[in-house]
Amino acid sequence: MGAGHAHKLYRHARSPVHALPPHCKIAAVFCFVLVVVATPREALWAFGLYALLLAVVTAAARVPAAFLLRRLLIEVPFVAFAVLLPFVAQGERVSVWGLSLSESGLWGAWNILAKGTLGVAASVLLASTTELRALLLGLQRLRMPPLLVQIASFMIRYGDVVTDEMRRMRIARESRGFTARGVRHWKVLATSAGALFIRSYERGERVHLAMVSRGYTGTMPVIDEVTATRAQWTYAAALPLAALAVCLTGWMLT
Repeated sequence: MGAGHAHKLYRHARSPVHALPPHCKIAAVFCFVLVVVATPREALWAFGLYALLLAVVTAAARVPAAFLLRRLLIEVPFVAFAVLLPFVAQGERVSVWGLSLSESGLWGAWNILAKGTLGVAASVLLASTTELRALLLGLQRLRMPPLLVQIASFMIRYGDVVTDEMRRMRIARESRGFTARGVRHWKVLATSAGALFIRSYERGERVHLAMVSRGYTGTMPVIDEVTATRAQWTYAAALPLAALAVCLTGWMLT
């Protein structure tokens, strides 16, 4: 984890949110999501306040709203599932715009949409303000099992390597006049997939041998010791604590 690694979700900027230590941001987002999930679904106003809190964080992080909204498209499959719930769920039926819908299904759809969207938005904000390398260091600082951190690190680092290998193989096929147009070309694609697996496996073995030859014993050295001051923890805790106040108020009013 010594070298930087940029990702498409990250947006470089100088802001108070970017400057926070990664483990503070990870803990804040995790606690915020827990509070959102614990909020009663009948407290509609509470979810509006959560969205307002995230909007404040977005402004503080100098992340454009359009950038955030485009990344929220990742939850489209969950939105489709939520839209189907009122039609397939059982229970008392209500009429909405001439359609007979399940009341429990409507509440379930709202629950998924509201809490899922807020959770995804908080995660996107975390990724937009924290580099992947910093995220891994933050997880390590939060005492996540070292083996899981190493697996995630290797996945991030060599995912691009495998993707680049796939791109070179595709260019090689196309330079020989190959274009997949139907089932009859599946054999060629399957052969390419097998070759990609073998090459990736061999590369992994070479990387492992190189690491062992340099003294790797199952743990990665910590090059950057990430620490946080009390002020930084307080700043990061502002989001989950404000959300907790909204959640408790929601439970008292419902």
